[in-house]
Amino acid sequence: MRSVCTLAPSVVITITMLEAETIQRVYMRVLQLLFSFRPECHYTVPLSENVQYPMLYEWVTPIMSVYMRMCQFLPLCHVYDFSLNDLLNPKVKRTITILSAIQNFLHFRKQRLEMAAAHQQSFRSDMDRLQAYTREIKEAEKKIEKLTTIPPEQQAEAKELAAALAELTTNTQHEYQDVNAMNEKVAQCKTEIAEISQKLTQRKLDVATLKDEISKLKSQIVESPEELKNEMEKMKENVKSIKLSKELADERLVELQMLVQCASQVEAEIQVLLKQLQDLQSSMCKTNQQKEEVQRLAAMNEALQKELKSLSTEEGQMKRALAMKLDKESKQQIRRQKKKEVKDQQVKNIYGQYDKIHQKREEFVKIIEESNRETKQFREKMQKLREKCSQHTQKAQEIYDRLLTTLEQYNKRIESIVVETNADTLKMKSHF
Repeated sequence: MRSVCTLAPSVVITITMLEAETIQRVYMRVLQLLFSFRPECHYTVPLSENVQYPMLYEWVTPIMSVYMRMCQFLPLCHVYDFSLNDLLNPKVKRTITILSAIQNFLHFRKQRLEMAAAHQQSFRSDMDRLQAYTREIKEAEKKIEKLTTIPPEQQAEAKELAAALAELTTNTQHEYQDVNAMNEKVAQCKTEIAEISQKLTQRKLDVATLKDEISKLKSQIVESPEELKNEMEKMKENVKSIKLSKELADERLVELQMLVQCASQVEAEIQVLLKQLQDLQSSMCKTNQQKEEVQRLAAMNEALQKELKSLSTEEGQMKRALAMKLDKESKQQIRRQKKKEVKDQQVKNIYGQYDKIHQKREEFVKIIEESNRETKQFREKMQKLREKCSQHTQKAQEIYDRLLTTLEQYNKRIESIVVETNADTLKMKSHF
């Protein structure tokens, strides 16, 4: 096929040497390559079985089949004037134009097949991507549902945990309030203890100063015993009052120590609650991370949906382009159908002419049969005449043989008479 379609100068020379049968085989090969129409299919007679003289169709059938197929095919190559003369009596320039048109169609067909394969490949890749994206979107939606929905076996536990967490938050709020109140009380106690310690130090300083003053006064003044007694009583009263104040301060200090111990216990409980709150905070962080992951998956889902929308728009564009192509193909098919109808009409006309020719041929066959009968009769007459002639020739031969024998006898007699006359003349000459 390639050696036929590539019209090199050597091919132009070889085309001049081609016969009609080789060009018919070339066209059969082209039809086989393009439409997978095997060459032996051209030789099947498309008529009824009971056909008189089928040997008359053996030569006409393949030529008419190739002619019809080429009339259907060559308009695709923009060759509209293909005739039977191109098959029966091909010319060089005409065959070159037809083969070049077939070559151009083959190149165009190859390019279109490559473009269609590329479009089909891109469409398949887009469809694969779309399926992958839809699969990933479904998986993301399932993950979001898994993350957002609590399983039924854990719903009761989750409700209990939520209730416990609410109770813990209320308890921690109340305990925070109690702790704040206790801290305020402890701060007040500490301020009171600091004031009392300051007063004690002040009293101790006063006592020390008084003792110094007493010692100084003792050294300086010699007092009377009554005054000493009065001063001693005053001093005793002061000491009693100081002791009472000291006891009161000690009681107050014990109370404050008890309050401090209670505050330390409360601090320990607060630390335990803080640990629980830290655990709750870690769980809340995990839930926040899960929420962030859910948001990220939702954003991913939105991006995938946007990409899916873009792919759907591309698919719509591809479908519209495919619809346009199908519309063009349908229009071309309608044109081809019209051309085919025209060609079928032409073929019907040709078949009508062919039927007329067939009828004429049958008339000629009848005439030939009549002439054959006449020839047979004439041959029988000739045979009879020949037999008669042979008989006459035999008789003539016999007569001829008899005549020859009689002539020979006559000649012999004449010769004997001549010899005798010669002898007589010699005798007469010798005598004279």
